[in-house]
Amino acid sequence: MFFDGFNLTTIGITAGKIRLRLGGAGPPLLLLHGNPETHAMWHRVAPALAQRFTVVCPDLRGYGGSLKPPATADHAPYAKAAMARDMVEVMEELGHRRFLLGSHDRGARVTHRLAIDHPERVEKLAVLDIVPTIEHFERADMRFALDYYHWFWLAQPHPFPEVLINAAPETWFAFQAARGPQPPKCFAPDALADYLAAVRDPDTITGICEDYRAAASIDLEHDRVSRAEGRKVRCPMLVLWGSKGRIGAWYDALAIWRQYCAAEVIGRPVESGHFIPEEAPEATLDWFGRFFG
Repeated sequence: MFFDGFNLTTIGITAGKIRLRLGGAGPPLLLLHGNPETHAMWHRVAPALAQRFTVVCPDLRGYGGSLKPPATADHAPYAKAAMARDMVEVMEELGHRRFLLGSHDRGARVTHRLAIDHPERVEKLAVLDIVPTIEHFERADMRFALDYYHWFWLAQPHPFPEVLINAAPETWFAFQAARGPQPPKCFAPDALADYLAAVRDPDTITGICEDYRAAASIDLEHDRVSRAEGRKVRCPMLVLWGSKGRIGAWYDALAIWRQYCAAEVIGRPVESGHFIPEEAPEATLDWFGRFFG
């Protein structure tokens, strides 16, 4: 069943409302999704994790059923620092001052900032299929620009990408997620329905574009300041990446993350493409169970 045993609800925070699913009992575990998805990406692993943890699966601001601020010139409402504050408030509202963090793709960029800005909140951190944003941009070459073209196109000034995407949101979604006319086969029907419902909303498309505009501007400013000040992740980290994807082929992910973390960093590739929790749920559960447990 889809999120068996979980409640779907919304929680009010300072900036607005966050949609989330909540289930289980035990130590709190916050799971943050990637783009172009919603919290539904965790549906194959969340019920099993809920047997050991209190699992919180929210939609990030700009995505799914959560608040969607309008586009601004400085993109500050979509800075990862702002998105991280949302999550701290969500967990505080649920009664969890300190928690475990699991994250994929854009959500992992939020958790990286959360662990730097709010180190007292994070007990352990898992990031799936990314290296730090600043490393991507500073190492960018022609190969990166061609394969990650969406980083640069979605970051074009408002409303240029939004106008084109909103003309055919489902077609855009398939090419964004699978680089082809059909969505990835690993997306279950219920999850895919949630993703498509989100991208049919023009405010979601603005939120996605603003997320990428922030990554190419204000987030880089924050990352450079943190690096100059020597501020690093202070909790243990788990780093996983898909063996069929680009992270392992292009980067020494563990070596890179060890430069950004003052604690132990462990990890390895998983037999998967980019969407690890949906393509390889058993491996995800195995790693999360041992690391967080």
